[in-house]
Order: sequence, then structure tokens, then C-alpha cells
Amino acid sequence: MLGGPSGDTAVKDPEQWVTGDEPMTGAQRSYLDTLAREAGEEIPANITKAEASEHIDRLQQATGRGASN
Repeated sequence: MLGGPSGDTAVKDPEQWVTGDEPMTGAQRSYLDTLAREAGEEIPANITKAEASEHIDRLQQATGRGASN
């Protein structure tokens, strides 16, 4: 388990990322396409890294993918 009683300080809110305003990565696009297809959604192609991360988190919850304990 990462972090301690005070939480994992390595995890940052995507809005706080230094590179969050850059275009999403190819890996993010690929994973988002898969998640969106499974959720029956369409994600715009011109989103930022931070926006992609937020969509990934949301779609993981919607599809039951990803680690969520």
C-alpha cells in the first residue's frame, strides 16, 4: 500500500500538473478510446493530459476497469 496514514503525496490532482495543459499522450488516447467505446461515449480528440486523466478516472468507474479498492 502506498502512502501512510496521511495519504499518498505522490498522487496529484490533474489540475495541479505542470504538464496538464499539454495535449494528451498517445497512450492516453488509446486507453480513452477503449474505455469510451465500452461506456458508449465519445471523447473529443483535442483534450489535455489533465482532462484525459479525469475522463479515464471517470470511465474506469463507469466500466469497472482499473484498480479501485
